[in-house]
Amino acid sequence: MPDPAPCPLDHLPLRGQSDAPALVLGTRVMDYAGLNRRIGQLAAWLASRNAPGERVASWLPKGELACLLPLATARAGLVHVPVNPVLKRAQVEHILADSGAALLIANAERLAMLATVPGAVTDSQVLAALDDARAMPPSSAPVDTLAALLYTSGSTGRAKGVMLSHANLWLGAISVAHFLRLKPDDRVLAVLPLAFDYGQNQLLSAWAAGACVVPHDYLLPRDVLRALAAHHITTLAGVPPLWRQLVTLDWPDLPALRRMTNSGGALDALLVQRLRNCAPQADLYAMYGLTEAFRSTYLDPALIDAHPTAIGDAIPFAEIMVVRDDGTAAGPGDEGELVHAGPLVAQGYWRDAVRTAERFRAAPAFSRGGGVAVWSGDRVRRDAAGLLHFVGRRDAMIKTAGQRVSPQEIEDVVLASGLVAEAAAFGLPDPALGQAIHLVVSPDTFDHAAMGAVLARELPGFMVPRAIHARATMPLNANGKLDRARLYHELSDLPDKPGA
Repeated sequence: MPDPAPCPLDHLPLRGQSDAPALVLGTRVMDYAGLNRRIGQLAAWLASRNAPGERVASWLPKGELACLLPLATARAGLVHVPVNPVLKRAQVEHILADSGAALLIANAERLAMLATVPGAVTDSQVLAALDDARAMPPSSAPVDTLAALLYTSGSTGRAKGVMLSHANLWLGAISVAHFLRLKPDDRVLAVLPLAFDYGQNQLLSAWAAGACVVPHDYLLPRDVLRALAAHHITTLAGVPPLWRQLVTLDWPDLPALRRMTNSGGALDALLVQRLRNCAPQADLYAMYGLTEAFRSTYLDPALIDAHPTAIGDAIPFAEIMVVRDDGTAAGPGDEGELVHAGPLVAQGYWRDAVRTAERFRAAPAFSRGGGVAVWSGDRVRRDAAGLLHFVGRRDAMIKTAGQRVSPQEIEDVVLASGLVAEAAAFGLPDPALGQAIHLVVSPDTFDHAAMGAVLARELPGFMVPRAIHARATMPLNANGKLDRARLYHELSDLPDKPGA
């Protein structure tokens, strides 16, 4: 178990060897001494313009400022509010208003899209001011001080800000660096959005291990493979939609690649097999997380071939429980709600006591540590080997013909057929059944008869989708995950909801 004593977040890069590479920005390589100096300069500039505790928003691509701001704001006693670059005006303005950001750093083109924003400044103006700034020394902030607001995608209503302390982010970085076995000679390709907790951790866990980060904004999946080869990358984090695109390509020889990590959605057996074939020398880590507690579980990569759909067990510093609807501990094979307790649990939702009270509640009576826990709303079960398996979200479960059906179970069967690359199952209102099962698949060219035979063979009658809707591509949300909310609304708007 790694050292559980948290420190102020901006101390993370102090763990690296001063002359070791820490950050690659195009042709420029910043070592740990330079990284710490630059964080201190940016912190000094921020502190000169903002009162302690104020929120600083950033709406930036993966350049220097986007990488430094999570630590520079922490050193300056401020709260970072990263905004995903792919969001549109209305979404950005909601985050700025909700957070009460005193300062927004963005490029000139993005600022021109918004209404007047007090304190707005361009990234080029900030960078021009840094060379003359005297670096601020490392902070001594109490570790329970608020450090960041990470806004969720808002699939059910407007995005809400999850409040994360120095300790939350520090321990998350230490935990991941530990169970991924990151080392100073690792090179991490950061392709995920830095406004996403999984994406931001690409930076923080690498620096906790003294490793090097290569930020990368890509246009096409093939660009990711090129970057892996060009930068001798050892570590790649992804989400299922990206993996599904990558496994369709011809992979170059990647002898440096040591590990691939997945979160943001469940893997299926066929996708695991394809990824293992693409990079057999690399460990594949299946993980489960939620922004309110950062990360909850991981599967030891030695087990993934035998248990390809498992999400493993608790990461360091997390207590994970499976709770029946009656509040008791679920036994092997029993389905229940995943509840996460321990020091990774966030401080709640920003200025939203009602939703905080709904999700952040007292840990179950049988909890070892007690305290406040995150009740995820996700349904899981633990198998006889003690490994957890994702079943589905409580609010996504389909109730059809008096039966409760997990969309995940249907999707696993569809994907295992190999006939389609992506699948999403939904329950839509139906006067006879309560809800009728509708399946959306991609691509739009597949063997319908073969799919029908698979569904009839592998699923009981009440689980067979009433309609299949095929589309060329699936919509993704701002974090690169499958946009289930959009798909559901599109299905709901179909006048007669025809099936294939």
